[in-house]
Amino acid sequence: MGDVTGSSTRSTGKGLGPILGVHAALLVGGAIALSLDPPAQGWGVFLCVVAYVAALLGVCRATGHADLFALAGFLAFVSVFQVLPDWVLADLVGTLRFPDTGGPRVDDVIPLAMAAMWVAPLFAAVALCGGRPWRAALLSAVIFLGAELLAPTLGLWEPTGDTHRLLGVAVYVVPAEAALGWAAATAFAHVRHSAIPARVGAALAVSTFYLGALVLAHFLIDVAGWSLTT
Repeated sequence: MGDVTGSSTRSTGKGLGPILGVHAALLVGGAIALSLDPPAQGWGVFLCVVAYVAALLGVCRATGHADLFALAGFLAFVSVFQVLPDWVLADLVGTLRFPDTGGPRVDDVIPLAMAAMWVAPLFAAVALCGGRPWRAALLSAVIFLGAELLAPTLGLWEPTGDTHRLLGVAVYVVPAEAALGWAAATAFAHVRHSAIPARVGAALAVSTFYLGALVLAHFLIDVAGWSLTT
């Protein structure tokens, strides 16, 4: 995870043990939160993911991993904007539903926890891609496929409506989430050293690109694909 941009800039800080520890704590905390009954479950998930993002930023900075600190900060902006594509899918397109398990929600449709939940999978995909966006795309496809398989069982979210599904996963989201990994890696490589307004704008552009990929994939796979087979 030392070189996330593919450039000559590398971390010169301590080992990755503390950063891996933050992710281990996220798994433990998430398991505990999900074992609770609503509404405590929703609040537990919200506090867990917010604490994870804060801890990841703090540990990356404290251990001197400037590249990973910059990546975590950029992905925090991306994750906040990711509420918008989810909102469109849940409230307009009708292909996504978030069960109400408690905790704060956006327009009574999406758990506010989703504004921080995208950091962990994207951090893993981009940090491990070695500065190659196509690798981030592949890693994102694998990581998010696992998340899509587990989410309905865990009560986090579930596909709805007329969508082609494989093992319960809406097929159209997989290529879109691969595109998200590619876009996040590409955007970060270009704005890592930019001022905060540029990084915020790039984060919004990533989420907007992802929304377009979702809509296009849904149209090609579930709308046009369906009409061609009927």
